Amino acid sequence: MTENQWPGFEGDSQGTEVQPCRIEEFDFERFREKEAEGKEKRERFAAASEGVLVHRRFRVPRVFSYGCGDKKDSLEWQLGALKASLDFPMDIPNFLEPWYGIGTIASCFGAEYVWNQGQAPAVHPPFSSIPEALEYNPAAVKETTIGKKTLEMIEYFLDRTEGRLPLSFTDTQSPSNTAASLFDTTGYLLGVYDYPGEIQTLIDRIVTLNKDFTRKQRALIGDALVSPGHGFASSREFSGMGMSDDSSSMLSPNQFKKLNCTALSRTGAPFGGAVYHSCGNWLSRLPQVLGIEGLVTLDAAFTMETDSDPNSAAAFTEAMQNTGIILNARCAGAPENIKPVIKELVKPGMKTIIVSYARTAVEQEDIIRYIEEETGARDTL
Repeated sequence: MTENQWPGFEGDSQGTEVQPCRIEEFDFERFREKEAEGKEKRERFAAASEGVLVHRRFRVPRVFSYGCGDKKDSLEWQLGALKASLDFPMDIPNFLEPWYGIGTIASCFGAEYVWNQGQAPAVHPPFSSIPEALEYNPAAVKETTIGKKTLEMIEYFLDRTEGRLPLSFTDTQSPSNTAASLFDTTGYLLGVYDYPGEIQTLIDRIVTLNKDFTRKQRALIGDALVSPGHGFASSREFSGMGMSDDSSSMLSPNQFKKLNCTALSRTGAPFGGAVYHSCGNWLSRLPQVLGIEGLVTLDAAFTMETDSDPNSAAAFTEAMQNTGIILNARCAGAPENIKPVIKELVKPGMKTIIVSYARTAVEQEDIIRYIEEETGARDTL
């Protein structure tokens, strides 16, 4: 079965079809050279107040679906992605990720994973009210079934690769996203209004659980760790902890500021700062996100091929120029479609990572050439 024959591939515009690669077939030396050749450029970018790097993300849909259930399969598909990526010019290499769905912290509260055939694992909300959740004594993530599986996957990846490949944390959900997964949507949103003090207490508990498990992952991964992780262009030279915060779109500005911003800052602080992601068009939230203390990077989609409701590149640039905050700009699509977007995103005072999903190395070279010739931005690095 090829990758585009299994359920879900056709709907993943950011997915890439690759062939699995056994550990014995992987060219570790070539990958090492690829990673090393961009090291100084990434270091300069991390320290600079402006500049641009280019990343071609290789996201294997099967890995982020039912394929995550087997660590051997997950590794071989991810090795296939890393192998394919070696033919594409880029400043930031791809990396391995111990992905096991998005219910990691929710499992501390008794949320059990459900593995429906052909789908990523999901969790059913275990509570009907905020007070009910607060009565529950959460376990440490490392003691839960999925926490143990995640740590086992990290150890397996490190053992099989002998720690020679970059490895990130597992997918980390924001404290608010985790809280929202503990209830049905209506129950969560009503709870925010009905129990403002109690929901804050719950968020605080989630922050502590999240930081403790991330410290455990960091200790295991060691020198192989790349940041910010998951959907972000990540490297050993970067810092921060990537978090997905999609539930924030359902909150008012005041609720977002009270529940999310401080929690995101506190969660990311021990790991170099908060790094923010939300799907869809979240331009209205941007001023508040930029105000998160210690914010290092934010991620957004800027083309229709990336997200059905993309963000305005010009508006993001206007808000982010001269902030020193990195914009991880996802731009799926053919070069002729993303070039106008790139022109808006690569400006003086901007610190931008252009994340392409070029179909071929030739397309990727075209994108890089455009950045160099039309904007001149890469001359600054």
